[in-house]
Amino acid sequence: MSKEVIVATGLTKVFNKNLVAVDHVSFSVKHGEIFGFLGPNGAGKTTTINMLITVLRPTEGTASILGYDVVKQANEVRKVIGVVPQEYTADEDLTGYENIILCADLYGIPREVSKKRAVELLELVELTSFKDKKVETYSGGMRRRLELASGLINRPRVLFLDEPTLGLDVQTRAATWNYIKRLKEEYDMTIFMTTHYLEEADTLCDRIAIIDYGKIIITGDPEELKHSLGGDIITISIKEDVDISSIIRSVENVKEVRNENGSYRIKVESGEETAPLIIEALRRNGYTVTRLSLTEPTLNEVYLEYTGRSMRDTEESKEAFRSQRMTIRRARAR
Repeated sequence: MSKEVIVATGLTKVFNKNLVAVDHVSFSVKHGEIFGFLGPNGAGKTTTINMLITVLRPTEGTASILGYDVVKQANEVRKVIGVVPQEYTADEDLTGYENIILCADLYGIPREVSKKRAVELLELVELTSFKDKKVETYSGGMRRRLELASGLINRPRVLFLDEPTLGLDVQTRAATWNYIKRLKEEYDMTIFMTTHYLEEADTLCDRIAIIDYGKIIITGDPEELKHSLGGDIITISIKEDVDISSIIRSVENVKEVRNENGSYRIKVESGEETAPLIIEALRRNGYTVTRLSLTEPTLNEVYLEYTGRSMRDTEESKEAFRSQRMTIRRARAR
């Protein structure tokens, strides 16, 4: 089944008449796939989600969820989606079970139905033994799992995850990935997620749209995007302070050379065969290689190729850190 569940055409959001947060993006998401928006903080990912879930009204363009227009049929859209935002939204003074029931009440789900679903969802995210404990006692990973469970209480056909593992440690992040995979497999769910973690996008997403400065740069599945680079990547440095680009370009199978502050990023057809040829060419010309690395294309290489800059998946912007800190402060103030 390949029916398009989410369709966006020319979707645009401008704030204060001059700040273009999302710039005429167009994409579609198919039934049952995990579709990822990959980009740094401030790229327009959250703004796109907020337009799709009817929180923000688009300045231009259109979008639909399961055929429902996000502007003209907002109520219908809200009935078929679930949302897990970046920030923790659970009430610290309530238990995990009570938080899920509260979400169900907001959806107007009858108590006889919501009680059964709450138990099932707590079991799904392995919080059954903590269901009667207040959320203030939960760890970051437990809170994220509770947010996932709460987002599923209305049995959504489409789930939106905005930076689902932001601020979590590596081990907890990997555990959260497993829950997301289970949602897709067990519930036949379509998932739209945003992330700035390269490994997360590579591990989870069936297809990825790389977004930067509010524009979609390229879309494809992770392997497709990596193969689009057309070969391996060699990074090399030499002892001497001279430009050796022309020498490297003369070597057979070298496709492209970039001088990045004295370090050379070289795209080649076969790294294992070409690296020794480059070293030999430099040696013949009297240059000393001090560092050489050979890697197969990664999503970071893809991002670098199409945007001209690297995106480190371990970095979080000051804005993300500030947002996380404010969430914790609000929780402690209760």
